[in-house]
Amino acid sequence: MKRILIAILLNMTGLMMFGQTKDLVKTDGITTALHKANIGKVTFMNGNIALDQYKESDFLKSFPLTYQSDLNIRVFMENSVTNYLHQLAPDFSAEQLLEKGHLQFAFYVDGKFIYKDNISPGCWLGNVNELKNTLTTFRIPLTSTKGENLWALHLWERFQLNGGEKALKEGDHKLKIEIRPYIKINENDEAKVGNLIAEGQVELVIKTPKASPEQIAIQPIKPESGWEISDFKFDKKKIEALNSEIATYNLKEITSVVVINDGKLLLEEYFNGADRSTLHDPRSAGKSFASTLMGIAINDAYIKDENQTLDQFYNLKTFQNYDIKKNQVKIKDLLTMSSAFEGSDAHSESPGNEENMYPTDNWVKFTLDLPMDPSKTNGGRWDYFTAGVILLGDILDKKVPGGLEKYADEKLFKPLGITNYQWQHTPQNVANTAGSLQMRSVDYARYAQLYKNNGIWNGKQILPKDWVQKTLTHQIQIPERNNEFYSYLFWNKSVEYKGKSYEIYYCAGNGGNQFIIFKDLPLVIIITSKAYNKPYGHPQAERIVKDFILPAILK
Repeated sequence: MKRILIAILLNMTGLMMFGQTKDLVKTDGITTALHKANIGKVTFMNGNIALDQYKESDFLKSFPLTYQSDLNIRVFMENSVTNYLHQLAPDFSAEQLLEKGHLQFAFYVDGKFIYKDNISPGCWLGNVNELKNTLTTFRIPLTSTKGENLWALHLWERFQLNGGEKALKEGDHKLKIEIRPYIKINENDEAKVGNLIAEGQVELVIKTPKASPEQIAIQPIKPESGWEISDFKFDKKKIEALNSEIATYNLKEITSVVVINDGKLLLEEYFNGADRSTLHDPRSAGKSFASTLMGIAINDAYIKDENQTLDQFYNLKTFQNYDIKKNQVKIKDLLTMSSAFEGSDAHSESPGNEENMYPTDNWVKFTLDLPMDPSKTNGGRWDYFTAGVILLGDILDKKVPGGLEKYADEKLFKPLGITNYQWQHTPQNVANTAGSLQMRSVDYARYAQLYKNNGIWNGKQILPKDWVQKTLTHQIQIPERNNEFYSYLFWNKSVEYKGKSYEIYYCAGNGGNQFIIFKDLPLVIIITSKAYNKPYGHPQAERIVKDFILPAILK
């Protein structure tokens, strides 16, 4: 009996010691009566109400959640994130804790667990580590009309994609959020999760928007599109269903859908304030134009071929981190995203990540200064690398007469009948080949149809046929994607429909922007969207093709 009592006492002592782990860092403390009265609570508010103006009367009990709304939370904690993590791993320094841990958000709807998310250690506001050390209260938006605090908005979107949208159907629902600290001490181990530090709930009132007959109706194609209008008989109900999904925000932030069938304009639909005159920003879909212009420049003998290496265009020894492997980087390696530069847009910690490039005053120097990755060989492994496309634009600008912008206008845009477009520019005032070449949707369709026509437009060979064939070829496998490839700044995969596979080549940009060329169907599809940095951007573009356009045409 004594042994049992001793064991119990020792266990209780251990728990007390854990609960009383001394703080590692000094916090802001609890300085207001509102905070003191609401320690451990997640409170909900309409919009961003400043802490010094926030009152208990502002705490929401009910909120009408719509597509355009500003549902915020303010969390009142007893301690800071760093000190909560210290309780989970008392031997770690503050820096180690913040590299390996953060907060876990768990979402419940009507008492049922839906989703939990361990927030990435890099997510916060301003000076990340300092705020995690000091803050004992914080505010984030769950939904926002202003596009602020993207990590928080992405948290809500992941909840929506992982069951939240299905749970929050028409009617009234209780949303509950629980917050705990977590730390992942070893990469391959499960995260260690601490005790509950804050929770709260609100009633969400969901009213499904209704599409009007005008929104559902297929939009008539106006004259002077520059296209011959198709008389192909498609299933109109499928397109009306598509329009309804866009109008009711089941497909979000779509701005246009244009379909070319057998070289003729079949559908021209605009949404969310866009029309035929709108110049869309398709982000990285604009990279593909660098490939097109490279093919034209090679055909014009301003560049020998895509196997030319960087040392033929730059004195690489004048840049930082000189390596013989830089000399060996080919134009083709940059076109296929397979150079050996230590650059990856998929990894935020990569020196050559595009977000590190944009703040610099010389993007070409930034790229050529990068070290080479010892694990890569040129042409050996695909790794998405925007900075490499900047080099392609710079090479073109140096080699073609009059510079890249003038050359593109004379050799590509004017022959296609494209007169209304807008480039962005690098700090050196060179046309930006990283993306965001803005055009009308019907003009993106001309560009995509050019490839469908094997480089011919109005009977004239604008783009060499052999370059089109090289582009519409599997140049390199995309790692960890089954049967997906990359060619000369074009993507490749197959769309499955009714048990049959249809191969496509496409230009793709952030937000779900896609210019799609079907290899074995007489079909080109342009989808523009403003769902920038949203996880649903490309999945909903794929849904538009698979669930609506193909069923309408392959009826």
